[in-house]
Amino acid sequence: MVDMSAQASLAVTRVTDALRSGTQPDVAALLADMSPGDVAHLINSSPPHTRDELWQLLDHEQEADVLNELPDDIRNHFLSELRPEAVAEIIAQLDDDDVADILHELPLADTGKILDSLTEYDRERFETVLAYPDDVAGGLMSTDTLTIRADLTMDVVLRYLRRHTRLPENTDSLIVVNRDDKYVGLLPVRTLLVSDPHASVREMMKTEREPLDALTPADEVARRFERNDWISAPVIDQHGRLIGRITIDDVVDVIREQADHSLAVMAGLGDGDTFTPVLTTAPQRAIWLAINLATAILAASVIGLFQDTIEKVVALAVLMPIVASMGGIAGTQSLTVLIRAMAMGQINDRTEAWLVRREILVSIINGVVWSGVIALIAAYWFD
Repeated sequence: MVDMSAQASLAVTRVTDALRSGTQPDVAALLADMSPGDVAHLINSSPPHTRDELWQLLDHEQEADVLNELPDDIRNHFLSELRPEAVAEIIAQLDDDDVADILHELPLADTGKILDSLTEYDRERFETVLAYPDDVAGGLMSTDTLTIRADLTMDVVLRYLRRHTRLPENTDSLIVVNRDDKYVGLLPVRTLLVSDPHASVREMMKTEREPLDALTPADEVARRFERNDWISAPVIDQHGRLIGRITIDDVVDVIREQADHSLAVMAGLGDGDTFTPVLTTAPQRAIWLAINLATAILAASVIGLFQDTIEKVVALAVLMPIVASMGGIAGTQSLTVLIRAMAMGQINDRTEAWLVRREILVSIINGVVWSGVIALIAAYWFD
């Protein structure tokens, strides 16, 4: 979600106050003046019963853009209450990749009914993206592209662009293809604007940029965008034909989802949201609590082997929580480092052994240092 400005925060406060006072017309008017991102933030930050009320008060023209900004579980809840024809009418206003994200999360039977309710043009447009899983480049791409041929001149390309009423979002380059629609190169818009009108596309285009294969994993797509500071990238099929492009806004969504998932995994949580019902949240957390209980019992059984010693030296019982806490923090540090490295694609066959050795050495050094510190404290404490 987008960060909320002071003005947006004030609008949310007004909507909340209007909801409490029961003045629905005021709420509807306030929602109509808010951006889709701010409305989505408001819905996402509200309890379930308030979410339904806000959705009912939304202007029909806002529904598509707001849906696109909502988390998957909340979005699916709203869509499940609509007829396939109504869903088709809403999603037809969105980009291909956004529609694919929505339909990938719905049951297959519902997806089929929704596609059948679309026009032939929209159905073909969406089916191209739906042919790929949502965690690869093909599932992230949009088929909304601008293509040109290498034998055109800059002047002809400019006149071609002026005939369009709109350009695809985040258009930083035009994609050059041959007569078989195979990718040839990119013509940056800034190059187009400052070049000699009589120069050819072939002379000015950039051919060093490799396109993304449609089956490239989403995390690899995100890393390549990050390393190369891309705004958009062409996507090709197995035959080298251009089938779409990925833009930076889609990659930001991937990065955010990966970060959220990593945090949830570290804490032993599911992917549910803050207001997930109690009976749904409890079983999700119970699984991880059961695993933690098993490991805790294992640790307790090891301590039990030294029960006689602990009974004789009571000071050991006082020091046990300190040792357990230090060990837990050290483990969390190593876990955080490894999860971060996995998310950034830094773990591979060449780095696995080195990282393991590094963490072992760090643990040994810290173990020796802090055990000495605790020994000195214990000697002074129990003298």
